[in-house]
Amino acid sequence: MRTILITGPGGSGRTTVAAATALTAAREGHRTLLLSADGTDTPGTALGTATGPAPTAVTENLTAWRPDAVARFRADLTAFQTRAASVLDLLGAARLDAEEVTPLPGAEELSFLRALRDAALSERYDLLVVDLPPLPQALALLALPEELRRYLRRLLPPERQAARALRPVLGRLAGVPMPADWLYETAARWDVELAAVEAVLTDRDTAVRLVAEPGPAGADAVRAATLGLALRGLPTEALIANRTLPDAAPDSWLGSLLAQQRKTLADWREAYDVHPAPHLGRDPHGPDDLTALAVPAVNPAPTPVGWPVTDRLAEDGVLVWHLPLPGAIRDDLDLVRRGDELLITAGPFRRIVPLPSALRRCTVAGAALRDGELRIRFAPDPDLWPAAGR
Repeated sequence: MRTILITGPGGSGRTTVAAATALTAAREGHRTLLLSADGTDTPGTALGTATGPAPTAVTENLTAWRPDAVARFRADLTAFQTRAASVLDLLGAARLDAEEVTPLPGAEELSFLRALRDAALSERYDLLVVDLPPLPQALALLALPEELRRYLRRLLPPERQAARALRPVLGRLAGVPMPADWLYETAARWDVELAAVEAVLTDRDTAVRLVAEPGPAGADAVRAATLGLALRGLPTEALIANRTLPDAAPDSWLGSLLAQQRKTLADWREAYDVHPAPHLGRDPHGPDDLTALAVPAVNPAPTPVGWPVTDRLAEDGVLVWHLPLPGAIRDDLDLVRRGDELLITAGPFRRIVPLPSALRRCTVAGAALRDGELRIRFAPDPDLWPAAGR
């Protein structure tokens, strides 16, 4: 299944463009699911068909779904209380009824990610169009699975789970109770679920479409989003320049705004696959209006983003790791090596990535930013690198 993630600045019309993209794909014969994180029924307004917590058939090949994060969080908490019943009873804890549960911060994001995973694993659809929250919430959402998995591995490393027979002995020696089996089992289950979500986001058939109005604010948002997505290894498939204006007389009140849009569009075309979507003079409503936006069809063969390592040992004595970071500024880049991981800071974004296996036996010898690509040089560590002839 192909997955298209759609996001943009708040108020840019990203949900409408997501609905138009899904409708276009469905008309081409692709069984398409439009998955939206919108709390209100903006997708339904655009499609002309109400959507909700249950998948709703819109056309022959198009289904829309807005998961109910609150209901899912309540169900998850109820299930957790059931699994941890013995511990809660031992502590004398009073269980929460489903009716009194309200979502905690981050619960809606996790619930939506699980819905994304379930939709992507379904065999009912050929294409998943995901209407993400606006920037920068979407970038934080996309980073969540990888970051949570890293936290789990650090806090509850599965390789350090003591054998059950040794737990009482280790507990007496340490003077503290050992973590219960259910804690490790819960962590393992969460890791599996997060890994499934991460697999969808990093799949070679997953790409991003950005939606923005051409202008200074839209240009700033697109520039930042491109860098944040690149740091996650997510390719930007297309840039939808929404609400582009028709030609107008230079002396009309639209003249200056039109000139501003044209300048931004010219800049965007140098770096993106730009598709203007016209301003209809009203909020799009119904299939005819969505068709008038003329959004492009989904590319059947996306170009994945790679972070290759090139061998320059013979020429320069180094291995070079290539990280495409379009829009990065040299003064806003920072690299910190921590064991087998590299902490990369690019502007307001940060990511901790594991080093490829060959680079773990090397030391960082320098880095350079050229033409939107960060090139990190690694020199083999003589104590770890196999010597010639051995």
